[in-house]
Amino acid sequence: MSRLNVNPTRMELKKLKARLSTAVRGHKLLKDKSDEMVRRFSILIKENKRLREEVEEELSKTLKQFSIARSVTPAYRAEAAFAMPSVEVKAACDVESVMGVEVPKIDLIEEKHADGLPYAYSEITSEADYSVAQATELLPKMVQLAKTEKTVRMLADEIERNKRRVNALEYVMIPQLEETIKYIKSKLDENERAAVIRMMKVKNKG
Repeated sequence: MSRLNVNPTRMELKKLKARLSTAVRGHKLLKDKSDEMVRRFSILIKENKRLREEVEEELSKTLKQFSIARSVTPAYRAEAAFAMPSVEVKAACDVESVMGVEVPKIDLIEEKHADGLPYAYSEITSEADYSVAQATELLPKMVQLAKTEKTVRMLADEIERNKRRVNALEYVMIPQLEETIKYIKSKLDENERAAVIRMMKVKNKG
């Protein structure tokens, strides 16, 4: 490991010891943060997997139900009915902190129609009613899935960045500082011995 290019003085030794102490403390804090982030990440990955499986299963059922509804409803009525929203949804968007990482926070505010559906019951079949209700119930889960997946990606990026910082401290900065401190101590000891020898020579000559 290469050492830093510094003058081997006691003042420099003191500065480097302080830097080493800070680097070691910083390494521990970053390592602890990294471990906790990985733990949170693992929990979110499981939650994301569960949500995705639920959404995909329910979406498949909803699409099948829409297909059934279209097959028993005149095309023009089905298209007109399905084009109208069954609810008005507003999203309150904000951010929240997960281990210092700002991730999205989304809250849905739904305003349902008075009768629950955007069309008259006489115009469309019960299959369509059921498919519209399924799609309406699925929306919050889809938003939650999108939010969770974005959070997972952002945490993964931060874990990778944090890992690079930990590795830089562990394998580059700390060994470099330790090597430089060792070198300065060696040079100072050498200078001390040389000074003692010179004093002894001067004494002997006297």
